[in-house]
Amino acid sequence: MTIALWMILAAALIPYLFAVIAKFGRDYDNSAPREYLARATGWRQRSNWAHLNGFEAFPPFAAAVITAHLLIGQCALTDWLALGFVTVRLLHGVFYIANLATLRSAAWAAGFLCVVGLFLAAARII
Repeated sequence: MTIALWMILAAALIPYLFAVIAKFGRDYDNSAPREYLARATGWRQRSNWAHLNGFEAFPPFAAAVITAHLLIGQCALTDWLALGFVTVRLLHGVFYIANLATLRSAAWAAGFLCVVGLFLAAARII
């Protein structure tokens, strides 16, 4: 399996990492997790938002990697773009939790550009 395909798994797991962070602590109530997260504030709330955003970012990324693989096969560029996506998505969550809005937005944009790049690579434009 290629690096890009492994990055699909990595990207799928990222939201769960931020969910665990959002729920970390003694006061977490597993019998009512949605109520707990609805009342969350501060870094826990932002971690939950990073968790949700991770699910929003995943489908286009997975589609881009799969499309690139179907059309061009294994390629160093797609591996690097996929690695870049996963890296900036991790940073996106860190910046979200730390309340660094400008850096968070920059990381989001970089991830979006990786997805666009994967589709452009699939189309053999880059």
